[in-house]
Amino acid sequence: MSNSYLKQYVTAAYWKGIFLDFRQAIRTKRFWMELVIMTFGMFLGAASVYYFLMPSHLIVGSISGLSIVINTIVHGDADTFSAIVTVINAFLLLMAFLLIGNEFGAKTVYTALILGPMIQLWDRICPSTNFTHRIVESADPALLQALQSGQHVADANGNAYLLDRHGHVLEQVKDSVMSSGLGTGDVLFDLICFVLLLSVCQSLLFRINASTGGLDILAKIINKYLNFDIGKSVTIAGFAICCTAFLINDFRMVVIGLIGSWINGVTLDYFTEGLNKRKRVCIITKDYEMVRQYIIKDLVRGCSLYDIRGGYSNEGYTEIQTLLAQDEFARLMDFMRRSNIRSFTTAGNCSEIYGTWLPHRRLHGKTYVYDEQEKWVENYVPDLKQEGKGAARQMTD
Repeated sequence: MSNSYLKQYVTAAYWKGIFLDFRQAIRTKRFWMELVIMTFGMFLGAASVYYFLMPSHLIVGSISGLSIVINTIVHGDADTFSAIVTVINAFLLLMAFLLIGNEFGAKTVYTALILGPMIQLWDRICPSTNFTHRIVESADPALLQALQSGQHVADANGNAYLLDRHGHVLEQVKDSVMSSGLGTGDVLFDLICFVLLLSVCQSLLFRINASTGGLDILAKIINKYLNFDIGKSVTIAGFAICCTAFLINDFRMVVIGLIGSWINGVTLDYFTEGLNKRKRVCIITKDYEMVRQYIIKDLVRGCSLYDIRGGYSNEGYTEIQTLLAQDEFARLMDFMRRSNIRSFTTAGNCSEIYGTWLPHRRLHGKTYVYDEQEKWVENYVPDLKQEGKGAARQMTD
């Protein structure tokens, strides 16, 4: 990393540009919508950590899992855990800006730093001890005094007594939220619930080009500098963190955590590909002009025209290729059926697309696109009927 690269972060011009971009962003509807989505997504992510990872001590490859290891070693509570999560995420955010760039780190700053407070919020709203502990009605005064003085006291099963915020002594009666009692907990069930709930959180955030922070930042660094797929990067980073679980868990629990890290990586890869998926459509028809008019004017998408020759008939045709969203592809197929257009059409999924993909919408018969100033402006589309057939011509979004 060159010195000139680092010096840009301490110049007044750099921070002035950041301030101007932020001031422009908060004036848009898009900013506030994404802020709500990120807050709600992290609210779900914090619930998955608080209710399924913390009570069961399930160490899945994540910053939350590493924080559980540290929190267990120091005998911390929910407040200590949230502080550990916040400190680790703050360090990784700094690495994200230095090693990845501002675009990825901008939204991740907010999501990563609110994870700890969100966990505290769940602890205030509905403590996990409501599901795993019961109040000891006639607690021994000596036990109460020991807990109030901060001493660590365990029952016959080795589970620590706790004090709730009202001063009641709590005794553990369940292994985790999903178990039915002590010694009956199924960590695989907790693992599945955690991954499913976290997947909902990740799907919401990746749709708006954000992340949960923590492990996602570490995985992004691996992805950028070692050129691994994002799912494999998450798995590699998760495996490394899972190995720290040997400090507090047995071999079986560590293996379950490794399996959870692998599932999390696969799930992340699935959602990443799914959110970016488009349909690559190839159409060969003599009525290609009607199809092109519909793609350009109604779907407001680009297309490419290629002059081809049939190997069987030896006749010349024009092939149309275009990239469409799933709903746009369905509209195109419906248009071709209604118009009785005979064609040979193939379609396949394309998950990696680079370049401009402008949002657009139709209103009162006019087409509007989302410009660089984040404003809806009317998009002028020329009359394509006057254009000749000619050679292959590229129409871009």
